[in-house]
Amino acid sequence: MLDYIWLNDKSSILKQLPGNFKSAALLLHPFVQMPSGWEKTIRKNSYQHIYPSDEEIITLGKCVPWRKMISDSGLNSYKELALALITSIGAFNKEYERKDLANKLNLNLNPDFFYPTEDSTSVFLMDSLLKVIGSKGAKKLYFSDPISDNNGLLNINDTSSLDICNLSGLELIVADENTDYGFMSLYDSFTTLLFAKDESIEDIVQLMNWEAIICDQKTSIDWYM
Repeated sequence: MLDYIWLNDKSSILKQLPGNFKSAALLLHPFVQMPSGWEKTIRKNSYQHIYPSDEEIITLGKCVPWRKMISDSGLNSYKELALALITSIGAFNKEYERKDLANKLNLNLNPDFFYPTEDSTSVFLMDSLLKVIGSKGAKKLYFSDPISDNNGLLNINDTSSLDICNLSGLELIVADENTDYGFMSLYDSFTTLLFAKDESIEDIVQLMNWEAIICDQKTSIDWYM
């Protein structure tokens, strides 16, 4: 079983992985496209913050890759888009803010598009993550939620994407019973950390068609800096 992994920015992610895990990737949460005019149909006043629920995203939403948002907004890279997003949610100290990038993103954001899921793993990724977790024959998955001090085991075949999303919002860690694979949501982030005992994780990322930052010996939690 795995407990929450506290990642610092002083050393690489790979050097901080527990146990026998050898490879990792930061999975980029897709942006969310809702049907045209969806927000107006549910907005009660101009001050109301609107964001679709996981159920609404699965039922009505479409995933929008980072590469499209980079193209649409005139940004140049995943790193610039990450800086724009983190600046927009006020998670940076002033010395690290990139308001120029945030303005580019927000000025060009389609009104039917919503930011990626923040702090918790995107529901768009859950089905494929569950496939990977069970891909080496594991029947159960272990979850640990450090915020509510809740943990337990679930049957992989009886667990849906929404079941995992509903366990907790923040910093949830999930692994198969054999700890061949694990993933963890990251606070103040639009990424999920996937880690594996395999020497290379790149084949899995490509097979699942994820947008991701493949971690090497220099990749830190603040990979966008």
